[in-house]
Amino acid sequence: MTSDPPARRPSRPRAIPADASGDAGFDDILQLLGEQLGEAAQTADPRTRRKLKHVSFEYEADHRAVHDMAGDAGYSLASNWFTQLLAQLAVANSITKSQLCVFLYVAGGQARGTGIARYTQQEITDGLNRLAEKQGGKKITRSTVNRAIRALCGYNWVEQLGNGLIQLNVRLWFHGNSNAQHAVLDELATQHNHDLDAFPNSIGPEQVQGELDLDFDQQTRYGKRRRTG
Repeated sequence: MTSDPPARRPSRPRAIPADASGDAGFDDILQLLGEQLGEAAQTADPRTRRKLKHVSFEYEADHRAVHDMAGDAGYSLASNWFTQLLAQLAVANSITKSQLCVFLYVAGGQARGTGIARYTQQEITDGLNRLAEKQGGKKITRSTVNRAIRALCGYNWVEQLGNGLIQLNVRLWFHGNSNAQHAVLDELATQHNHDLDAFPNSIGPEQVQGELDLDFDQQTRYGKRRRTG
């Protein structure tokens, strides 16, 4: 999504399960085997009991396809509902082009497992303008980026953490596995006192919670909000 990923990961502590040991993941199997062996031992004649010296496991190789993605910045997971909503909002001119560009740039730069992008507004401005130069497109100003960030915060798509850190709404777009996402969601809920109307809930603009049903022949619903960027 962006050619300029963050230089280093944010240092915010987060509870992400990690299994570094090669023996991790066998607990359930060993517990089940232990229960079965225990039941067998209770029913067996005590005089014929023998000690279990060795148990071995053999697994077939698990050949999984590797994602083939463009570029070298990895990939993210996005809500299908949100990506369709994003397209609908853009067509209906309910969000500006600058807001869309800033959001996509930030979303593509989040550090894995955190939902956090380490960007200042000037870095976002410079990054978008480098892309604009390559395509011969219109450049964006820092003040436009500032307005876009404020609007995106109002939509609950992002949240500013200060010190050049931007928190993505990880229910909409996340780079990482499900365990990491739930850890981030738990942390955000605690930070906002479990308020159902606070970030990352009540997704806007205008508190949109369901799919938009747009009539492309009649755009009076959004006529008062038409903008071009």
